Amino acid sequence: MEKNKKIQLFESTPVPRAVAALAIPTVISSLVMILYNLADTYFVGMLNNAVQNAAVTLAAPVLLAFNAVNNLFGVGTSSMMSRALGSRDYDTVSRSSAFGFYAAVFFGVLFSLGCTVFRGPLLDLLGADAQTRAATQAYMGWTVTFGAVPAILNVVMAHLVRSEGASLHASLGTMSGCLLNILLDPVFILPWGLDMGAAGAGLATFLSNCAACLYFFVLLAVKGKNTYVCIDPRKFCLRRHVVLGVCGVGIPACIQNLLNVTGMTILNNFTASFGADAVAAMGIAQKINMVPMYINMGVSQGVMPLIGYNYAGGNYKRMKETLLFTGKTLISFVAAAALVYYLSAGSIVSAFMKDPAIVAYGTRFLRGFCVGLPFFCMDFLAVGVFQAVGNGRAALVFAILRKIVLEIPAIYVLNYFFPLYGLAYSQCVAEVVLGAAAVVVLMRMFRGLKEKERA
Repeated sequence: MEKNKKIQLFESTPVPRAVAALAIPTVISSLVMILYNLADTYFVGMLNNAVQNAAVTLAAPVLLAFNAVNNLFGVGTSSMMSRALGSRDYDTVSRSSAFGFYAAVFFGVLFSLGCTVFRGPLLDLLGADAQTRAATQAYMGWTVTFGAVPAILNVVMAHLVRSEGASLHASLGTMSGCLLNILLDPVFILPWGLDMGAAGAGLATFLSNCAACLYFFVLLAVKGKNTYVCIDPRKFCLRRHVVLGVCGVGIPACIQNLLNVTGMTILNNFTASFGADAVAAMGIAQKINMVPMYINMGVSQGVMPLIGYNYAGGNYKRMKETLLFTGKTLISFVAAAALVYYLSAGSIVSAFMKDPAIVAYGTRFLRGFCVGLPFFCMDFLAVGVFQAVGNGRAALVFAILRKIVLEIPAIYVLNYFFPLYGLAYSQCVAEVVLGAAAVVVLMRMFRGLKEKERA
């Protein structure tokens, strides 16, 4: 019965209701994840210690790199499962699920070991100096050495659950960990608690990710045969069509994330040359800018199963209706958020740290970041469509254009002409071009699908 309801959601529920059913839980989860991301910055910021805040900022690229594995086995497996469901190939659904789960565990362990063994060179690469090195290392001890596997598995399992339309359960699992993290942060970070500073933020993150993983394991045990998600080791296989189906979407998504990490590392290294205050301000501005970005990503990820299912089932009309409705809704919201950010940047930054120098830096950084948000919205939605339909190549091309061709060169050029403050506008340069390109590519794709339907 539960499985039939999921099929009905994909095939016959009116598009606005279907999008809402899939996207609203994901957006709520994204909002909680935003609070979770802001919590470390906020509570560490309460210490009024730029070094502790800089440690969280400098470690951010490594935590972002978790998403390389998340995208490889989360986005890749989710896309494969949704398309297999649309084709009624239920054996492939279960085998893809098991492959994605166990591969995520294996690569999570490798990630943790690699970062621990090469910790010294990694800290140098991140831009840590004698002043910020100890705090950054302490934060990464909990979040990376101990925390890589639960952090990765938490997100991958949410993708697997969401792929069959169970967006609410996926979001509840993610939110359970995020809410626990927000509750634990002040206890571990602040002087009235354990007074661990940045290290306490890392410990809270580790424990919260473990709790989220536990939620998903309990969920799968309770649902039993009423779910298509399978983590039975007997279903794990390296069959060619499963591996290629997952990796064909997952590898471009993984590379996209690694390029994001590269861009953030370069940005932080440029900022680090201006001192700990500038680094702390950049970190605060980036976290604030994540609010509309995460909402946009939440909606895009929420509707991916609906787009992938209808693409595999040949219902291109419903697929297009889903995209148009989602795009109009997202662009309206993100444009409004960008306007609020630009006009209220100083007040928003000062809510995190009262230091006048950091507020001054952060205000200009946030204004630079927010002007690119409406264009990012269209870019990311297009990439979500490419991933949903299994077109990993187009997603990879957009990732290469975004970072290697546009954003990273813009960092060098803008910093040369407008030292420090030009850095925040590098993302906007890339997104203006890619937002326009996204519209053109999607129009051509749907034109091709219309011709295919006629034939």
